[in-house]
Amino acid sequence: MDNYHISPGKDGWELKREGATRASRTAATKEEIVRLAADFLDGRVASVKIHKADGTIQEERTYPRSADPSRTQG
Repeated sequence: MDNYHISPGKDGWELKREGATRASRTAATKEEIVRLAADFLDGRVASVKIHKADGTIQEERTYPRSADPSRTQG
């Protein structure tokens, strides 16, 4: 499973794979980058940590939802 982060960038917000130097997608607003991330990750198994403007983590999402490990019994 790939790990991505949505965080503030130089010119707005960016979606970046963990360890990458360049953003996979960029957008002017946080709402827009969250929508772009869902489209970009369609068909992939990935975890996305969504950060606040101050850099702290706001929430974590798994794509697709069926791949979310916290939803399994155990």
